[in-house]
Amino acid sequence: MYSFKNDYSEGVHPEILKALTESNLEQSEGYGEDSYTKKAIELLKEKIKRSDVDIHLFVGGTQTNLTALSAFLRPHEAAIAANTGHILVHETGAIEATGHKVISIDVSDGKLRPEDIKPALETHTDEHMVKPKLVYISNSTEIGTIYSKSELENLSKFCKENKLYLYLDGARLGSALCSEENDMDLSDLANLVDAFYIGGTKNGALMGEALVICKDSLKEDFRFHIKQKGGLLAKGRLLGIQFFQLFKNDLFFDMAKHANAMANLLKKGISEEGYKFLTHSPSNQIFPILPEKVIKELQDKYLFTIWEKVDENNSVIRLVTSWATKEDKVLAFIEDLKNAAV
Repeated sequence: MYSFKNDYSEGVHPEILKALTESNLEQSEGYGEDSYTKKAIELLKEKIKRSDVDIHLFVGGTQTNLTALSAFLRPHEAAIAANTGHILVHETGAIEATGHKVISIDVSDGKLRPEDIKPALETHTDEHMVKPKLVYISNSTEIGTIYSKSELENLSKFCKENKLYLYLDGARLGSALCSEENDMDLSDLANLVDAFYIGGTKNGALMGEALVICKDSLKEDFRFHIKQKGGLLAKGRLLGIQFFQLFKNDLFFDMAKHANAMANLLKKGISEEGYKFLTHSPSNQIFPILPEKVIKELQDKYLFTIWEKVDENNSVIRLVTSWATKEDKVLAFIEDLKNAAV
């Protein structure tokens, strides 16, 4: 069985593992005060081209989101998310558990635009309702779509005009930034959103996410929030070492490019067999619509997610590629798809 189920089935890139092993018996300060973490943070600031941001390293994405949003929002304030948004669907109510409602917005492509958000602001009008305060987006989205620079500029402008925080979940940011259709870089994000995170777990790290806080008013006492939420890792150097390795020679981007290339190869092969897709996805997640008989045959050799049922005879599956996806396995999948009974 070969897995196209997610982009974290493999462990860690060998270069990162080597760095972790070589530093294993060194003694260092705890809780992110070590030299590796400090070097990693300075390197990230160089890549982002902003020396005035605050950067904090976390173990995982849900932990990052719940710590950030609960810190940024007052008790009566709420977040706005697309109906596919990770904080709404796949984080076990982590945000709600901190006391903050997540307002769901129905969209077809996983992306939020000003016209999608405006009705929520018009509906929540007074103190008898929660106050919308933060717009949560992800890039790439949960269904593989990405934001263009103009889309993010329009959203940023709208949020500023309406005194809303704009927060970007970057669990798969590497794939988004390395997409052939992308026209942004890290510095653009830092100038357009109030906070975002750079995902390592789903792009070749053993674990780790780097939260970047750009808005000054959101920075105060943030380490207190991290500690209170259980996110201040005693052996913080494990995160610092990884992020330094990810960005010192652009390994982060090289791995994302490989994942995207493998997804594009899959997409091309599936398209040539005449199959359609749920959405246009230029990232490392693709969502082909396949007959149930074909899906069952493919499940004999491959792991993947059944995303949703289309009708009695067809379903959408999700295929995800990673930094370590093997080209021969992609080609084998395409060949097996060709030979599957319809």
